[in-house]
Amino acid sequence: MSEYKKFTEDMIKTHTILVPNMLPIHFRLLIAIFESKGYHMELLENDSRTVVDEGLKNVHNDSCYPALLVIGQFMDALKNGKYNPDKTALLITQTGGGCRASNYIYLLRKAVERNFPQIPVVSLNFSGLEKDSAFKITASMFLKLLYAVLYGDLLMTCYNKCRAYEVNKGDSRAVLGLWEKKLGDIFRSGSSKYTHTKKLYREILSSFGSVKLSSQKKIRVGIVGEIYVKYSPLANNHLEDFLISEGCEPVVPSLLEFVMYCAAGTFNDAEIYDNKNINSRIYKLGYELIYSKQKELIKIMKDDGRFEPLHDFEHLRSLADKYINQGVVMGEGWLIPAEMAALVQSGVKNIICAQPFGCLPNHIVAKGMSRAIKTANPDANIVAIDYDPGATRVNQENRIKLMLANARI
Repeated sequence: MSEYKKFTEDMIKTHTILVPNMLPIHFRLLIAIFESKGYHMELLENDSRTVVDEGLKNVHNDSCYPALLVIGQFMDALKNGKYNPDKTALLITQTGGGCRASNYIYLLRKAVERNFPQIPVVSLNFSGLEKDSAFKITASMFLKLLYAVLYGDLLMTCYNKCRAYEVNKGDSRAVLGLWEKKLGDIFRSGSSKYTHTKKLYREILSSFGSVKLSSQKKIRVGIVGEIYVKYSPLANNHLEDFLISEGCEPVVPSLLEFVMYCAAGTFNDAEIYDNKNINSRIYKLGYELIYSKQKELIKIMKDDGRFEPLHDFEHLRSLADKYINQGVVMGEGWLIPAEMAALVQSGVKNIICAQPFGCLPNHIVAKGMSRAIKTANPDANIVAIDYDPGATRVNQENRIKLMLANARI
């Protein structure tokens, strides 16, 4: 493959950067932060079958399903004629982990070179990858991104709770839209109001608390698994919407847990393998900062009392130690069994583990650890659902319905 097209400083003013849709709420806030710095970004919403078909044209069907979908979403969007290839760039995240996800950007660049060689691919990562890119994350931007994740987690948690029980359909969506706009405007303006977390958290909780809810008892279903399939409506066939249509309440762990899992992995490994260095110390400091912000949000949610607080990450780590070593960090590693244990402990006994077919790290720590979770928690009702190009939505939903037939309230 020839030298790939690079994203340069002058492109910030001229190019539209397309963003794949993994977490609709969070990503809209993240985009607002970049827009305040002069970037023009657009969150992709296309999720028809043509996305999968385009993915299959450009990615081998044995490759990771999330990679296939992300690349398919990009190719489908570019081929519909809406975007000028000469003024378009593509953004993809990289964790730098030891799984197929680290190859997404190379698969995407190969597809782009074949179809639209003039389009640059931009990497968003915190692992030191793609050092020559003009797409830079400063310390102040990182802090803003952290706040956006916190606000996104709170909005997602409140929204899922309210829309499962709302008396007047659409009320929850209206409150969510109001806060997406308000927070987006704050981030775009460059104002420091986003740091007024206590005030904004309480206002968000109050807004969702005003939604009229039914008192009907519903089955609560936790969703864990590989990060993209766990959160992306495109990847999991709108799993949260399906659960609500079945009369359930979806309970989705926060994105911040994955962020903290990645940070903890670096200094954990340094301790396990006796290889402490400047990077592990920096990640430890970063982790402590993030954890302090998480504790603040948890306290405010507890004080409010209307919505179940996020999982305290140190508590997650202690739960993981009961089942698996924290040195297991391939894919989502020890985080999956820890989240399953935390959900069961908090009364969410029905759990769907969403994972790409053939995702070895997640099959080991999800399917492999579910028996241990069930042994320790006999009431746990766990089902693993595989997602891939050949799996039909009907088959997936039928398996979920079978789980719900044995659901524990």
